[in-house]
Amino acid sequence: MHTRRFARRWQPPQSSRSLPRSAMPAAALAVRVAVLLLVARGGSAAGAAAVEFVLTGFAHDNVTTSGAAVVTSSGLLQLTNETNEVFGHGFYPVPLRFRDDASSSSSTGAPRPQSFSFSTTFVFAMVPRHDDAHGHGIAFALAPSPTVPGAVAGKNLGLFNTSNDTGRMRSGVVAVELDTARDEEFNDINDNHVGIDVNSLVSVGSAPAAYVDVGVGGSLVNVSVNLVSGEPLQAWVEYDGASMRLEVTVAPARKPRPSVPLVSSIVNLSSAVADDTYVGFTAANGAASSSHYVLGWSFRLGGGRAPDLDLSKLPSVPSSRSSKKTTSQLLVVTLSLAVVVALLLASVVVAVVVVRRRRFAEEEEDWEIEYGPHRIRYKDLHAATGGFRDVIGEGGFGRVYHGVLLRPAAAEVAVKKVSHDSRQGLREFVSEIASMSRLRHRNLVQLLGYCRRQGELILVYDYMVNGSLDRRLFDAGKPVLSWEQRGKIVRDVAAGLLYLHEGWEQVVVHRDIKSANVLLDADMNGKLSDFGLARLYDHGSNPQTTHVIGTLGYLAPEMSKTGKATTSTDVFAFGAFLLEVACGRRPMQRNDDVDSPGLVDLVLECWKAGRIVEARDPKIGKCDEADVELVLKLGLLCSHPDPRCRPSMRQAVQILEGAAPVPETPPKDLANNNRLFYGYSESFDEFATIFPATSEVTSVTTQPSSSHSTGEEQQVSSGSG
Repeated sequence: MHTRRFARRWQPPQSSRSLPRSAMPAAALAVRVAVLLLVARGGSAAGAAAVEFVLTGFAHDNVTTSGAAVVTSSGLLQLTNETNEVFGHGFYPVPLRFRDDASSSSSTGAPRPQSFSFSTTFVFAMVPRHDDAHGHGIAFALAPSPTVPGAVAGKNLGLFNTSNDTGRMRSGVVAVELDTARDEEFNDINDNHVGIDVNSLVSVGSAPAAYVDVGVGGSLVNVSVNLVSGEPLQAWVEYDGASMRLEVTVAPARKPRPSVPLVSSIVNLSSAVADDTYVGFTAANGAASSSHYVLGWSFRLGGGRAPDLDLSKLPSVPSSRSSKKTTSQLLVVTLSLAVVVALLLASVVVAVVVVRRRRFAEEEEDWEIEYGPHRIRYKDLHAATGGFRDVIGEGGFGRVYHGVLLRPAAAEVAVKKVSHDSRQGLREFVSEIASMSRLRHRNLVQLLGYCRRQGELILVYDYMVNGSLDRRLFDAGKPVLSWEQRGKIVRDVAAGLLYLHEGWEQVVVHRDIKSANVLLDADMNGKLSDFGLARLYDHGSNPQTTHVIGTLGYLAPEMSKTGKATTSTDVFAFGAFLLEVACGRRPMQRNDDVDSPGLVDLVLECWKAGRIVEARDPKIGKCDEADVELVLKLGLLCSHPDPRCRPSMRQAVQILEGAAPVPETPPKDLANNNRLFYGYSESFDEFATIFPATSEVTSVTTQPSSSHSTGEEQQVSSGSG
């Protein structure tokens, strides 16, 4: 009891907190005397818990160095210089009491040892001698002594000797390694990682060096950190004695502390380290070298977070990397001469190659310079497709072939070879190259590259093993899609279309949304393809009148009058697509009776009769009828003839996700006698209240068709109104 009362009263001298380097010797002596008194009196957890220090720079009296480590005149703790095969140690001069023998009791009433909680943060930098070769890294360590007899440099980080080949060389060592060399012997994940080591260099937990930051829209993104960039970085290490959890976080200096730790592992310090343990740093070089620095260090033992470091008071990292000037100058001269000779030789070789291949030379357009996706050699595509023999489809641009591209890695691809008599041409091809090469979304078919040879236009896409959605819906020989699959596909398409409208730096209007332009990968994920009709435009710009191009049944009624493609016309086509998928009928398909209703009228009549689910594809069988009803109603809402009454794609996605409602009353003015009318209904007044008019007029970009189907609907193209 006496010790505990003493511990509660005792606090480290105020001068030990965040002092200038000139005052550090006295602060270190004060903490050292306090700790030794506690050890001599059998000090308990509370006494040791009071240990706290902040070092904004180092002095010889507040750190014990060994090996290659030195304290520079500016206050840097330099653990290694640019010498190969060296190591350095820098430890706090006195051991700290890490275990409380009376902190908890077992079921028998006997004391159960428990390690104290501790918190530390430090700023470090690793400056490699050469950009492509560097040392092995830095470790923050808990060790039984400030020196390691027989310690080895290189991969052992100066922590261990060679008495055991596996790295499990001595007890009493727990370290956080900032490792910049990959050693397969220790199961390192890469040459730039953070790991937690317990009596072994085989980490119990590790992760590539990175930190969590807040991205656009408040989303969390993982940002990589280069440990050997030469720039100051900050690390935070937290240990909770009760839960035995050790957490490590890193980030560039002056960045706020990330909210999510990089590495977290359970470590029982009470059995892993000695009761009285030294804390500090080690670093090592191997066949290549780096200068390893610690700029500042804050530490607290016994609960609570270590004080923040005042980064403005830390010494600076040397800006230049040391090397012999004479050698560097000679190297520069030698390289300059070598470059001149190489350029002369290259000029000769290029001239010969140009002459020999002039007839195969391809003109590089301005758009290729600006956007330039990967150009693939024609002979590679010829070999991949077996001489363009495996035809898997034909669309508005031309035939599509299946192939296996071997370079740079074996991958199945869909190769679209644009025919000479295609109704579309170079302008659309150029637009797709410019657009698709920059669009990235899981629900868009990825353009991999292109080729142009003697007037032939060739596009290379990711191969979708399950082909186009319209074939799965309408080909008799294909397995019937369940509602779960259909519901997933329409939500995939909605996500892809929302990205085109709102998720990129420019708004992209697709202009030809239909089941034939939705491809299915091996996992039956839906991906939008065929951007041959799209046009790019900047957010906030006015639409440009263009030709009315698209597929009958999917064209919004205002297109015939204005000729303007907008995000709202895309929503109209998306509505037709929803009805097509849910009903298993094409938008323009009618029964044998010429007076039979179209698809919109059919679904609307079922809605008015209170049996909208009966409009679904009869092949579906049992399903989630509430979800079918939701999709059918949304399809009708998107098909409203007045663009101001249609939802935006963001609102459509919210409805599909259940985050927004749909009106209960069917729209009376949506269709009548198979004709579309412009107007409003009471039910859609309700809808307009739920969704304020958001159909802003927009403009578009063109991209070519990547559909693998033949496209049974009629394509139309006419002059603008």
